[in-house]
Amino acid sequence: MTDLQTAKENLAGHTLCLCKDGNCILGEQRGIAPMMRLIADGMDLRGYSAADTVVGKAVAFLFVKCGIRQVFAKTLSRGGQAVLAQYAVLCEYETLADKVINRAGTDMCPMEKAVWNTDNPEEAYRILKEKTAGESLDFMSR
Repeated sequence: MTDLQTAKENLAGHTLCLCKDGNCILGEQRGIAPMMRLIADGMDLRGYSAADTVVGKAVAFLFVKCGIRQVFAKTLSRGGQAVLAQYAVLCEYETLADKVINRAGTDMCPMEKAVWNTDNPEEAYRILKEKTAGESLDFMSR
């Protein structure tokens, strides 16, 4: 079984599952929070495969920044798809959406909107870090 298959199989009941060589890291919160926490913790995620419930442009940039090599998304935005394609990250999805919508259903996701005009993973991370400053990221299970 491939790392991507393992990640997909272990996604149920979680928002994020990263797998490499039988090691799985699970995220419980929605949005970019799981990836932001892993980056803040200094986790080496190069070569991992990811399964995520929703992948927009913001999360796609975080995957690229960390060296994630394959991604499965239950829902993938066109912006996220473009980022993954630009950086040659293999991507599978169930549903392709024009954009990720905020939780209220009234506008674009604020994280996707924040990075909409960049094409650089490091700049996107800086923007997202500023936007999430002060938010609790204590939610990971390993």
